[in-house]
Amino acid sequence: MPPVKKIGLLGGLVTFIVIILFIDLDPLNPDVTKMAAVATLMAIWWMTEAVPLAATSLLPIILFPILGILDGEKTSSSYINSVVFLFIGGFLLALAMEKWNLHKRIALKIITFFGASLNAIVIGFMAATAFISMWISNTATAIMMLPIGLAVITKIENEFGKEVTHNFSVTLMLVIAYACSLGGLTTLIGTPTNLVFVRVLKISFPNSPSIGFGNWMLLGIPIAIIMLLFTAFLLTKVFFKYDKSLKIRPDLIEEEYKSLGKIAFEESIVAIVFSLTVLLWIFRTDMNLGFLVIPGWAKLFSFSNYLNDGIVAVAMALLLFIIPASKNADNQRMILDSTIFSKVPWGVILLFGGGFAIAEGFTSTGLSQFIGSKLQGITLFSPIVIVILTAFIITFLSELTSNTATVQMVLPILASVSVAAQINPLLLMITATFAASMGFMLPVATPPNTIAFSSERLKILEMVKAGFWMNIFGVVVISILVYLLGTVLFNLNEFPTWAVTVTK
Repeated sequence: MPPVKKIGLLGGLVTFIVIILFIDLDPLNPDVTKMAAVATLMAIWWMTEAVPLAATSLLPIILFPILGILDGEKTSSSYINSVVFLFIGGFLLALAMEKWNLHKRIALKIITFFGASLNAIVIGFMAATAFISMWISNTATAIMMLPIGLAVITKIENEFGKEVTHNFSVTLMLVIAYACSLGGLTTLIGTPTNLVFVRVLKISFPNSPSIGFGNWMLLGIPIAIIMLLFTAFLLTKVFFKYDKSLKIRPDLIEEEYKSLGKIAFEESIVAIVFSLTVLLWIFRTDMNLGFLVIPGWAKLFSFSNYLNDGIVAVAMALLLFIIPASKNADNQRMILDSTIFSKVPWGVILLFGGGFAIAEGFTSTGLSQFIGSKLQGITLFSPIVIVILTAFIITFLSELTSNTATVQMVLPILASVSVAAQINPLLLMITATFAASMGFMLPVATPPNTIAFSSERLKILEMVKAGFWMNIFGVVVISILVYLLGTVLFNLNEFPTWAVTVTK
């Protein structure tokens, strides 16, 4: 076991015991101290990965009942909810795209649309990667795009040499890594941290409004577009300028696309089901454009409050298990079959559950209220200063720790900070959620960074050099757009009645 993990394992246990035995945060409510001890233990183990993240996520099932924080039934129920089913349904749709190569067809088509010059190829890869990452996991997107990118790089290296084409190689690898993260932040299913936000908000503030898929995109897409444009400028015009005389055969990507053959029946079905799902997600609830409100389709039902995005995801994914495949599909009776479930990342689902249990514990024990009462001094700062500090801290913290685990631990605390500062909790919680996707400096920050670095086409200092300025610019963009555009979409300038108290 690496030294960091050993220190984390022992340090977490020692800290847990010390808090339980020697610290009394609230004499009138001992559950506050117990909950703080569990949260600290999980935070240390998550940050150091002393044990697998999913295994650490199971601690509440054991410790909550033993310490009298929550009974076993309530603790277990926090691991399964509509957000988890949104993730499962969305992931099944993504796996269907991968299974039938629809994602690769979409990516190559987007790339060919932009042209064959090196700049056009960079923009094409960026657009294709970001779009695919909106709907399937960032990791899967990076794995898919890497060999396509390497094929292009290899062709240029063989013709002009590795030294001459190095800057282009670095640019293309970083573009793939960064576009995965930026595309993922634009939709609720694009990255696990967005789903964590939706659930923790509801746990911390049961009366808070649901966050619509479409409204989230109205905020996430502008942030991603600005960051993508900055990425292209930073990589191609500042740090890794390459010789514009370098050219690639115009038909290279076209040949790759043609190798896929004609679009199959199964691809068409997956494309139709996926497109319908996206439309149902986007237009389920009212979409506030500022000057216009588009009513959601859920209002057609008298029980519209019973419907959520998880129901849509599961219903549409289920269709793929019912619709038969064509006779040409070898040993495949349906578009999806039972074997697909082995590819669902159940470890991530357990990570979700552990975080949701922590959020439930924060609220039920009164730890959230306790933290809020200790942070009254935060009201001395203006909301925009708090927003900037939040974005900065979470952005750089995500370079070293799992961004999902970070958000799981931080969002309940930010809920308390918001109440103490009398600002809309959405302001800080949305800021932190977006900031968690802004880890661009280190290979360990995100799986796409790791995958791009594994190509051996870039050095760690090259990633750090570009990533640092990406991080800083990300803090600025998130702070400004969440503060300004978020105010229009979610009324962030008002302290809402649903946040007057944190439910105990």
